[in-house]
Amino acid sequence: MEYLLVIPGRLPGLNEYISAERANRYKAAKLKRESEDLVALAIRKCLHGVHIRRPVYMEYYWFEKDIRRDCDNIAFAKKFIQDALVQCSILKDDGRNYVVGFSDKFDVDKKNPRIEVLIREAEG
Repeated sequence: MEYLLVIPGRLPGLNEYISAERANRYKAAKLKRESEDLVALAIRKCLHGVHIRRPVYMEYYWFEKDIRRDCDNIAFAKKFIQDALVQCSILKDDGRNYVVGFSDKFDVDKKNPRIEVLIREAEG
């Protein structure tokens, strides 16, 4: 089975998270919580009623509004996405027994920045 999660806009990257951590530990926690809340809204819209109990492989397709942010900085946000998937009971856990791998692709869409996550149940 395959499931598609589309998250509108963009999530904070690693640089933004580090900056928040350095400013105030509560600021970083708030940034993480707000990011997970945004992902949870998309989860409720795209994956309503889905509960995956098998291991998965995740394909991330990051559509940014421009090319300013580095790919590794952008992809840090998968932490927020996977934590929200567990929090919303879509995935049982995001450890290595449940998320067997992932890939990242990056593109620009000035009019519709978003994150598309294809969640594919792993073979076997």
